[in-house]
Amino acid sequence: MTKNALKDFIKAELSGWKKQEAAGLFVVFLIIIVNAFVVKDDIISVISAFCGILYTTIAGKGKISCYIFGLMGTGCYSWLSFHNGLYGNLLLYLGYYFPMQIAGIFAWRRHLNEKTKVIEKRKLSNLERAVLTVIIICISINAIVIIKYLGGSSPVFDGITTVLSIAGMYLTVKRCIEQWVIWMIVNGLSALMWLELILNGTKAYATFIMWVVYFILAIYFYRSWKQEIFATV
Repeated sequence: MTKNALKDFIKAELSGWKKQEAAGLFVVFLIIIVNAFVVKDDIISVISAFCGILYTTIAGKGKISCYIFGLMGTGCYSWLSFHNGLYGNLLLYLGYYFPMQIAGIFAWRRHLNEKTKVIEKRKLSNLERAVLTVIIICISINAIVIIKYLGGSSPVFDGITTVLSIAGMYLTVKRCIEQWVIWMIVNGLSALMWLELILNGTKAYATFIMWVVYFILAIYFYRSWKQEIFATV
């Protein structure tokens, strides 16, 4: 990539932000930093939160640079999952998220609006939604049994969030609005899972804040994508 091409890419990625979005990010990051100093939070947890929130926000904006932060956050969260016995999440991030985010870069490049450099968004058909729901339920049951057998600390939360996250990441790469519904469920359950770990002595407050912010962002971007998709129908 030439110097001018890189400059144009950065300019396109920084365009289209609303003031409230930038202000919201600033407030959230400030809370995470203050929290880290006050409770002496795990540094990996803090870095993971920063990268994860940036990834989710930029993905919601439909900009391909989200995957840069996604790959960084994947490494940090994998370490946290291993350290806290969340083996389903560990396998998910290392074995699925990492390669899927690389695949997402190439997939999104083929569906960028030439003028705005933002991805073209879509929605599933009724049949696709029904098939996906049945698959998720069946695999979730099996995942819970396997994780419980392996001795995971939270087999139900871990199993369900792992399977839903696989579906959510697939829909993210496919640019489908249904991803945000799945992320609402995943993020809400994950926040509860990390809250339970914190109450049991784990210092990962930034990670809990990260999942709460994810939940709020999923609602925000579902509404945003819905308005854009139906405006083009």
